[in-house]
Amino acid sequence: MYIVDLIKGSSAPGRSVLSTIRLAHAGWIVLLTALALSLVGVYAIDLATNPSPSQSLDLSAQAWKQVVFLILGLLGFVVVALPHYKLGMYIAWPAAILSVGLLVFLLIPGVPTFLVEPVNGARAWIKFPLLNLQPSEPAKIAYVLFMALYLRRREPPETLLALIPPGLLTLIPVGLITVQPDLGTASLFVPSLFGMLVTAGARLRYLALVVVMAALAAPIAWPFLLPHQKARFEALVQQVQGDRSREHDINFQSFTAQRLIAAGGITGQPEDRTRALVYFNRLPEPHNDMVFAVVSTRFGIVGAIGLTTLFVVYFAGSLLVAATCKDRFGRIAAVGIAGFIAAQVVINIGMNIGLLPIIGITLPFISYGGSSMLTCWAMTGILFNIAMRRELTPYNPAPRYPLGQEPHAPRR
Repeated sequence: MYIVDLIKGSSAPGRSVLSTIRLAHAGWIVLLTALALSLVGVYAIDLATNPSPSQSLDLSAQAWKQVVFLILGLLGFVVVALPHYKLGMYIAWPAAILSVGLLVFLLIPGVPTFLVEPVNGARAWIKFPLLNLQPSEPAKIAYVLFMALYLRRREPPETLLALIPPGLLTLIPVGLITVQPDLGTASLFVPSLFGMLVTAGARLRYLALVVVMAALAAPIAWPFLLPHQKARFEALVQQVQGDRSREHDINFQSFTAQRLIAAGGITGQPEDRTRALVYFNRLPEPHNDMVFAVVSTRFGIVGAIGLTTLFVVYFAGSLLVAATCKDRFGRIAAVGIAGFIAAQVVINIGMNIGLLPIIGITLPFISYGGSSMLTCWAMTGILFNIAMRRELTPYNPAPRYPLGQEPHAPRR
């Protein structure tokens, strides 16, 4: 019956759903910010994919699809926000097993191309009639729920040895996603894990020691990188050193994005000129990985700062949700989601401005893609769900005693 109550939205048997909900909470910050970012994303995608619109509402095919993805994302938000978030503790294991199964399915040799077709050399999508599913996206949610459940049921990881089991569990999705290969998405799990460990009570000095050990061991991983991954890192080093010899080679995407950002100036370019600049400069993936450059071209440094501020507000709202949650599972899950979104934003913007190698990371809510949009809105639904719940003690009716046999307080 308790699970039924959770599905209905109440965590306290005998209490009404409305008694467990509060109207004023930090979830509204996250929701409104996500909606603003999504609308900016639709406009940016149209700028990137529609060089000469005939009418003001003549959106490109990709922009219209993004509108559909946004509507589906909002529906997903409602579905996730209605049942009590503690239901996630009961579906964490099945979700984790299903997500790992889908990631393994992508790597099975001989799977027909009408189901799994490599895109840009990565076996990362499962093809469906209406939507190509990228299993690594919902795997983020499954990972957060599973790790939040794992850390909730155990003592705070206050020793170095206590950090080993969560790290080994994280290697499962990270390894499967890296083999696709999708190094960018795989790298997002580590910041999320660190945030959840800190929330669970891990000591910062041990986490710092892990970071130092990982940095020292990084050269060991170099031989295992694919040639194009090595080339990306080498190109970044050349770019930082001022070497422009590969500007029209592997660094073309990065240099083009930086030129467009510079072209935006302080306040940006007019709409028609922005479309022309993006089109004639042949920016690769302008509606996807490089959409930040498109926004910066249109709205300039002011717009870039404004967009970054929206993400900061979303991140701060997520942390506020965690801070106001009295339940350990909800608090850890909220920080895990915040870690995923923040890491993705930092890496994507770093790619666009030339501070990080291009490793195929989308900008949450902004970049084109159904799997990414649905996942971001599902995460927003979880945050909203956590924020609006009041933690009430379960309702236990007073025991009934026969007349004249009621217990009395002892006399002093």
